[in-house]
Amino acid sequence: MKPVVLAFPGMEPLAAEIAQEVGADRAAVGLHRFPDGETLVTLPPDLQGRSVALLATLRDPDPLVLPLRFAAETAREFGASRVGLIAPYLGYMRQDRRFGPGQAVSAPLFARFLQESFDWLVTVDPHLHRISALHEIFDIPTRRVASATQIAAWIAHNVPDAIVLGPDGESQQWVAEVAGLADRPCEVLSKVRSGDRTVDVSVPDSRTFLDGTPVILDDIASSGRTMVTAIERLRQIGTRPPVCVIIHAIFAGDAFADIRKAGAARIVTTDSIPHESNAIHLGPGIGHALRELEEVLDLTNAGMLQARGNETESGKDT
Repeated sequence: MKPVVLAFPGMEPLAAEIAQEVGADRAAVGLHRFPDGETLVTLPPDLQGRSVALLATLRDPDPLVLPLRFAAETAREFGASRVGLIAPYLGYMRQDRRFGPGQAVSAPLFARFLQESFDWLVTVDPHLHRISALHEIFDIPTRRVASATQIAAWIAHNVPDAIVLGPDGESQQWVAEVAGLADRPCEVLSKVRSGDRTVDVSVPDSRTFLDGTPVILDDIASSGRTMVTAIERLRQIGTRPPVCVIIHAIFAGDAFADIRKAGAARIVTTDSIPHESNAIHLGPGIGHALRELEEVLDLTNAGMLQARGNETESGKDT
């Protein structure tokens, strides 16, 4: 029986890509918001015996997590054989320790909350710091989809003279990977953050920046201050207008407009979060992870059934 991808509002284009990649059906999750703030979730009822993948990006997670839970449990009521979550952007991963007295450590709490409703998780380049891998906080099977290959292909095709730049030392390994795949040089800037919207960026003394088009890579643009400050510093030393490439287009408040006004030649993002800047498509990578995960789960289930059969036969012999 075909699996089915159920898309939360706004995720329909990515759902179509994923469904095509894995040979799945697709349908929409209906959400009706009542005046009192409660939400009515509606699913297609023909889910008996089917593997269900709920697709929802968690850019603004608080209004979504209860509908997600309702959708997962309703899918099980309708007979789904298993229910997984495709969250191209996975929220609440940054708060991975207590930075001040009395604070909640949100990352493991959120992981436990999700795995109470889902059998597996697929996400794209989660924003992890002190957590080295998803399996450290999730007990369900997980897959991390890396966007480096798709980003490098976009850069190679659209900015052939790119000088690939990382915003800080933490990005060095990832930026070097993208640059290597695109066969372009790379440099890393230096960033110091002193508040939610206060960032300073310094540019190394290198003529490399003047020999091509700077392409600034970042995994998340939330306030946009890192991108804005990096653009300003590059323009001060006389570079060409830089291209900004971002994995997760959070763009809180006026961040997108601020980056454009700072002098970006173009702002490009993946489709992990629906936005007008989406130009790099994640469907193939998510589809590959989903096929791999389903194969592992099928083999695991088959092994469990075989083991139960062996136990039954053993019981008959005695």
